[in-house]
Amino acid sequence: MISIIVPTYEEAENLPLLVRAVEDALRGMGEAHEVLFVDDDSRDGTEEVCAELAKAHPVRVLVRKGKRGLATAVIEGIEASSGEIIVVMDADLSHPASAIPTMVERLKRGESDFVIGSRYIEGGSTHGGWTPFRKLNSRLPVILAKPLCPLEDPMSGFLALRRADMPDTARLSPVGYKIALEIFVKGDFKKPVEIPIHFGERQLGQSKLSFKEQLNFLRHLGRLYAYKLGLGAAS
Repeated sequence: MISIIVPTYEEAENLPLLVRAVEDALRGMGEAHEVLFVDDDSRDGTEEVCAELAKAHPVRVLVRKGKRGLATAVIEGIEASSGEIIVVMDADLSHPASAIPTMVERLKRGESDFVIGSRYIEGGSTHGGWTPFRKLNSRLPVILAKPLCPLEDPMSGFLALRRADMPDTARLSPVGYKIALEIFVKGDFKKPVEIPIHFGERQLGQSKLSFKEQLNFLRHLGRLYAYKLGLGAAS
């Protein structure tokens, strides 16, 4: 089974579209799947939308009360999921569900143990409407994290791995929203692979990226460097 983990906060409008895109992508693969939405107690009808979707689709929702944060939501989703293969993607439709079969096949054929959908390798792209500031805001974290991770786009947020290769979640202590970097640094991955994706523009809802989240990323990065240096700060 493939478990698709989708952290959400006030993304109700996007969820039916995402479920449809996932099912279109996986049709013909012969693989059972589940879509697990991990919601930070949205007040936009997310829980009700998920309940309606669950009547006709393999959809579940885990509502977190009094908690907030994409990375920790992903960890809780992984713990609550059932699949041997785990896919993590955003709810805002920026990640192309059509790439999931390729990511899964790379894992199943043993070509990789950690697959990232990448905007920054040959064939990858981003929406043409990005401002220079947004481009810098996207590329700078990658540069800062380069000594920790050889990948060109560990920040894309679109990843797949086998449950058997997942590091013990008790060792994970992310701050903010860059969960893929946390998993990679604390895992033991020998064959990471990037596949090109087009990172689309949000169509519905509002971005959750804030200055506070950017500061959290810097805190998280510092903790991961301390971990790699054996200083124990990110243990």
